[in-house]
Amino acid sequence: MAASGLPPLPAQFKAVQHVLRTAQELDKREPVVAYYCRLYAMQTGMKIDSKTPECRKFLCKLMDQLEAMKKHLGDNEAITQEVVGCAHVENYALKMFLYADNEDRAGQFHKNMIKSFYTASLLIDVLTVFGELTDENVQHRKYARWKAAYIHNCLKNGETPQSGPIGMEGEYYDENEEFGSPALPGQESQASSSTYEPSNVPTSNYTGIHIPPGAHAPANTPAEVPHTTGMTSTSVQPTPQNVPIVDPSLYNVQPGGEIRLTPEDFARAQKYCKYAGSALQYEDVSTAVQNLQKALKLLTTGRE
Repeated sequence: MAASGLPPLPAQFKAVQHVLRTAQELDKREPVVAYYCRLYAMQTGMKIDSKTPECRKFLCKLMDQLEAMKKHLGDNEAITQEVVGCAHVENYALKMFLYADNEDRAGQFHKNMIKSFYTASLLIDVLTVFGELTDENVQHRKYARWKAAYIHNCLKNGETPQSGPIGMEGEYYDENEEFGSPALPGQESQASSSTYEPSNVPTSNYTGIHIPPGAHAPANTPAEVPHTTGMTSTSVQPTPQNVPIVDPSLYNVQPGGEIRLTPEDFARAQKYCKYAGSALQYEDVSTAVQNLQKALKLLTTGRE
């Protein structure tokens, strides 16, 4: 694979082939995510081989690409602040995961949803540029990668996949399988017959995450804008919300004594607030409330 402006990919860097292809596909619609995909590829490549001439040449060209992108996106908070960047990439990965999970549970099995599952797992790999993955993201990655392999193998063998989470054994995803460049979730015209109906949106009992309205919409489209042909905004009805009980101790918070918050504490609190904002984009009140409570508790007590 030779990405735009890059020399041929050295055989040693086969492990980052697909994440670089993902970066190319996202260059126009999600340049921030594309930037971090290349940063992940750069960091991974440096660990694999930074001395062989062909590898060094490739890494130098990739570094030039990163510098050019960073200059072009220099006023974007997701580039200048790692906490914002992490939330941005994680949010996009979750969109891809939720779209594929919805299609899976609706029994809509097609190459675009397989690609979405696998891309979500790659983007969770990319999150390691910001530090260690959360347990939840580790589980999402494992499930998404397994689902891509399981559904792909079923369709390849002429079998009908089972929807939802089942045993995760014995499946291998062929990373060399070519799916071309499918449309983003929701943009395919005939690959899937699913329609966007908020009342039919399922809940993932594997991840514990509420599948929000908009999961069937394109991954870069706000949830409140329906994209199914013939639908109007008047047909979208409010989705019932299971709002968590607010911790009573947070109603009248009185900081006890002097609290010394570290830069890491502020970064975590900011991250929780970003997650809350992302959840509200999908009208997911439960997740928003939980994250805001975590931020408030951390800022007022110094503990999580």
